Amino acid sequence: MNARVWHVQKRDIVVLILCAAFLTSTLGVVGERGRRRAKEIVCQSNLQQWAGIFQGYVDQNGGTFVSGPNLSPNWWVRNLKEEDKDWKRARIWFCPTATTPTNDEKGKMASSLTSFNAWGIFQGTGFGPNGICGSYGLNGYVIPILDGTRYEGGMSASSGWRDLLNVPSADCVPMFTDALRFDLWPLHTDTPPGAETLPWSSINHMRRCCINRHNGTVNCLFVDGSVRKVGLKELWTLKWHRSFNTAGPWTKAGGVWPQDWPQWMREFRDY
Repeated sequence: MNARVWHVQKRDIVVLILCAAFLTSTLGVVGERGRRRAKEIVCQSNLQQWAGIFQGYVDQNGGTFVSGPNLSPNWWVRNLKEEDKDWKRARIWFCPTATTPTNDEKGKMASSLTSFNAWGIFQGTGFGPNGICGSYGLNGYVIPILDGTRYEGGMSASSGWRDLLNVPSADCVPMFTDALRFDLWPLHTDTPPGAETLPWSSINHMRRCCINRHNGTVNCLFVDGSVRKVGLKELWTLKWHRSFNTAGPWTKAGGVWPQDWPQWMREFRDY
């Protein structure tokens, strides 16, 4: 994460919000396509605001993302400031396409679970008075863990991104993305979801973000502070961790064929 690039211009965020408002006001003219585009813009604006928030933590911790007594890959959210973790105060936790939690504050599950759900409300010690909830997930490999330990999924601590101010090709390293969980640790061997309507329900972490929220893409914040749409098949070409093979079996370079993808993904662009 290059501090020079990570500086978020408030003017740019305002422009994005105004554009979204304009599109929203003309929905009767532009129809469903306009509604989708408006939601994409708001989603990208949310991620731009997270860029500024995350930069503050990185600056405070000398280049590492978060630090503290709860420093664990599974519960990084506990180390955020109260105003940043509280889903009722920080509405930028939600992509406009995914605002319904999988479970409510009483633990009741939603009537249906899809890629357009927000992940459920987590409550308890360290989560604040209202708990946490949202529809974005952190690339868990940006969390610094102790040498000799491993990330969820088995990668060693040395594969993580520790100094986010000095990450090579930071524009290819995901930071925060549309997801079905607040954290994810993809592997290059992870397989895609078999069906578009099948919500994530396994240890396959790529399936936490390979979700069709934006017409064959997801929105993603990168370590350099940039935000852009990422093709679902493109997810396997990003540098999630230091050892991630960007020419793995689910890439064109790795030999994947169009017919190898599940039917619902075959029409999307190949990478």
